[in-house]
Amino acid sequence: MANYDSTSPYFLTGYNQFYLDVMVDRPLPKESDDLSFSINLTYQYRPDLLAHDLYSDARLWWVFYQRNPNTLTKPPVDFVIGTTIYLPKITTLKSVLGF
Repeated sequence: MANYDSTSPYFLTGYNQFYLDVMVDRPLPKESDDLSFSINLTYQYRPDLLAHDLYSDARLWWVFYQRNPNTLTKPPVDFVIGTTIYLPKITTLKSVLGF
């Protein structure tokens, strides 16, 4: 197992000194109280800015792609104005990701 930070999308992915193993997804549960959010001009192409503003950690940009796999598939190209996504709450991230 790798020594990645718990906020990393690669936390569960192994590696050796020569290569990173096949990525192991870190699925996020769909909660009934997840917030619906329509991406605006401030965050277009910038999931890192939204993660910073919501969670105070820009490294959590990838949680939007894990939570919305049918809507977001090409980071950050598909993070565009008018796209509606679900935002997991910080309490969900803390319990699932363990930080």
